[in-house]
Amino acid sequence: MIETAGLALTTFFATIGPIGVSAMFAALTASANSRNRRSMAIRGTLIAAGILLAFALIGEHLLTGLGISLAALRISGGVLLLLMGIEKVFARSTSGTSTTEEEEREAGKKQDISVFPLATPLLAGPGSMGATILLMADADGDLTRQAIVVGSLLAILLLTLAALLSASKLQKHLGVTGMHVVGRILGVLLSALAVQFILDGLGQSGLVGT
Repeated sequence: MIETAGLALTTFFATIGPIGVSAMFAALTASANSRNRRSMAIRGTLIAAGILLAFALIGEHLLTGLGISLAALRISGGVLLLLMGIEKVFARSTSGTSTTEEEEREAGKKQDISVFPLATPLLAGPGSMGATILLMADADGDLTRQAIVVGSLLAILLLTLAALLSASKLQKHLGVTGMHVVGRILGVLLSALAVQFILDGLGQSGLVGT
């Protein structure tokens, strides 16, 4: 159970990226007052939680309905997370956890960014959605392990909310270099987890020996 919790916490922390998201949030809400920033942070986190919990509960059934095997999900999800991990190691923004220039321009014109781009794609993006389904699938129907995965997701979202609420202070204390250092460490861990997902998927598919 400790292993499940450690895996889930590390994966969600790396894919959601509370520190990186808080930096983006601080930049996008620079002209907003503290009350509006707080409101957007809470609303965006709640919406993202709803999206990710929906994927946790029905994601595997949705894939089954589409004829996608768990082996294929593990391999494709592992590849996606590996790409994200590599981007983090080299301190680059990836579309799985950030916004495009066009999206940033559109967000800049909005007074409320809680739904877009905060809730999605910054919090509930392709990486975190895929990780949620993968981790729930790895629980193999064990309700205790599934509860640990969901609990870990909610814990990281609470941590993210705290980071959003103190975005300006966090960015000031860590600085650009500090944020990149944390990102690189998480990138190495995420890359290793991604490779494990790929190996598990290959083993389950029967293409290679387990």
